[in-house]
Amino acid sequence: MGPSQKPNVCRRLSRRALGFFSRDAGVVQRTNLGILRALVCQESTKFKNVWTTHSKSPIAYERGRIYFDNYRCCVSSVASEPRKLYEMPKCSKSEKIEDALLWECPVGEMLPNTSDYKSSLIALTAHNWLLRISATTGKVLEKIYLASYCKFRYLSWDTPQEVIAVKSAQSKGSALAQQAGIQQPVLLYLAVFHVLPFSLIGILEINKKIFGSVTDATLSHGILIVMYSSGLVRLYSFQAITEQFMQQKLDLGCACRWGGTTGTVGEAPFGIPCNIKITDTPPLLFEVSSLENAFQIGGHPWHYIITPNKKKQKGVFHICALKDNSLAKNGVQEMECCSLESDWIYFHPDASGRIIHVGPNQVKVLKLSEVENNSAQHQISEDFVILANREKNKNENLPTVTASGRVVKKSFNLLDDDPEQETFKIVDYEDELDLLSVVAVTQIDAEGKAHLDFHCNEYGTLLKSIPLVESWDVTYSHEVYFDRDLVLHIEQKPSRVFSCYVYQMVCDPGEEEETTNKSCKKDCNNFKF
Repeated sequence: MGPSQKPNVCRRLSRRALGFFSRDAGVVQRTNLGILRALVCQESTKFKNVWTTHSKSPIAYERGRIYFDNYRCCVSSVASEPRKLYEMPKCSKSEKIEDALLWECPVGEMLPNTSDYKSSLIALTAHNWLLRISATTGKVLEKIYLASYCKFRYLSWDTPQEVIAVKSAQSKGSALAQQAGIQQPVLLYLAVFHVLPFSLIGILEINKKIFGSVTDATLSHGILIVMYSSGLVRLYSFQAITEQFMQQKLDLGCACRWGGTTGTVGEAPFGIPCNIKITDTPPLLFEVSSLENAFQIGGHPWHYIITPNKKKQKGVFHICALKDNSLAKNGVQEMECCSLESDWIYFHPDASGRIIHVGPNQVKVLKLSEVENNSAQHQISEDFVILANREKNKNENLPTVTASGRVVKKSFNLLDDDPEQETFKIVDYEDELDLLSVVAVTQIDAEGKAHLDFHCNEYGTLLKSIPLVESWDVTYSHEVYFDRDLVLHIEQKPSRVFSCYVYQMVCDPGEEEETTNKSCKKDCNNFKF
């Protein structure tokens, strides 16, 4: 069954003007996004490259904002021309921002200050300061000094928009200690905070005595995930660890005495002491072994995806029930392809419980459902498949006649990710428009050409294809973002040269467009990053 007929844009606008959706603000928002989706996907709509810029430092994108120079400079990508929102003062290398997350105001919560209702950038500096920066002005609203006993380097969400985890670089011990055979007890630290208002949950140490030789650890949705070089992955409850092993509750901005020293928590030079020290093995929630620690949880009911922990099993994925580790029916997924780059798999971010499996020439969307007459077991089946647009090679397996008249059959197979064939490189999901975006690349003569395709998330139908004007080198690193009416391509070239290409939706392209585009590019050249 295909998609049902939807009301046209004019009818939706008329119904909105008459207040048909006034009882539910969520309906109004969904209607507005439905109108935008119809405009994005209609045949006459074009996406034009409105400006391009280059930088010697990494370029980051988040919700309509493009960040340059380690988040020091912010440019709005919403307007038809690049508009600089702010540029923070130049700083030393030790003060530069190393990682950042965008925080947006949660709905329905009372916050202490009016400025808290506007978006903020949560930033981590090279010298261990955690900053809250206004996303529109660049003004520093709050600052917390973390510690001097380790080097914090990474930011991530434990609970999106609510709890953040700040992870330190892993301690490998000093050269003298390694030569002497002395093992460093603490491998890394995790500092955990509630955001807006900032409040400390605690700083946890991951030590070798309790956890063994850990290669990495992180927090996700209240679960401490610990990984080992053997492929072993272990899960623990962070709340249970906090309740059992927190030595002392600490409050930001309050005086504290710790280890014979008195200071203010979160202020330099005192910082925040490590107040969660595990002295005994905590209760284990779950344990599994997977190749390269690849482990994901999702689906309805909960399932997980792993690759059996053997090198020859690379590219084979097992989908198992979390409650009893039983393999789902058709739960072994292997894409039969011969390629230099391996395929990848993940739970669909639309919370439907589906699974996306991406290979060089196809994208499979899989669904998880109960086995008929056996509600205790679940099965994997195809929801839909997106295939690359390829023509069979005419020279493949053609016979050749030698001078003596002997017929010789040549048999060879091209790689599935051969650059001269259309190959899928990036698959993403635009949650507000409910569209799958797929980047496909083909090598034409000496350069690669890419296009971005929009597919219906429910049926997989191709709705729109957008050619990217810039060449695509498959040896470079690429990121592509599709955000409502914006497409943004960030490319990293050799010698740390970064390029950013911005496309915007144009519903009625006319003759004036070329003039506008040239003017915009000229203005863009005035930005120095």
